[in-house]
Amino acid sequence: MSMSFERYMFDMIQPMRDDLTRVGIKELRTPEEVEEALPNAKGTTLVVVNSVCGCAAGQARPGVAEALQHDVVPDHLFTVFAGQDKEATAKAREYFAPYPPSSPSIALMKDGELVHFIERHQIENRSADDIAADLTAAFDRFCR
Repeated sequence: MSMSFERYMFDMIQPMRDDLTRVGIKELRTPEEVEEALPNAKGTTLVVVNSVCGCAAGQARPGVAEALQHDVVPDHLFTVFAGQDKEATAKAREYFAPYPPSSPSIALMKDGELVHFIERHQIENRSADDIAADLTAAFDRFCR
């Protein structure tokens, strides 16, 4: 019995999606969903650009999950998946200027404007605890 490549990829990727959705982050899978969500989000919005790389698994996703245990968190929580939901990710990245595309990455927006951004190079050589500390400091600064 052979498994299709699409099914294989779905089975492989789904746990990576679940790491974020199980902590209350909503997936934006299409450019239309991004366009509906990001510019219209009042208050603060966290956007996680997820990916299959090791630093997403070891640092970014656990760091985000840890940060969301903080007493101050953003009003809205979204994620796009680089390399999987390509068009949605490209649309989300339009809101992260002047930063170049980077995955994983984590954006904090306030009333549709980017106020804090963590690029891949700020994730890959740091621990999940470091990422969480960076995010909770940003939450304290922008989400109160």
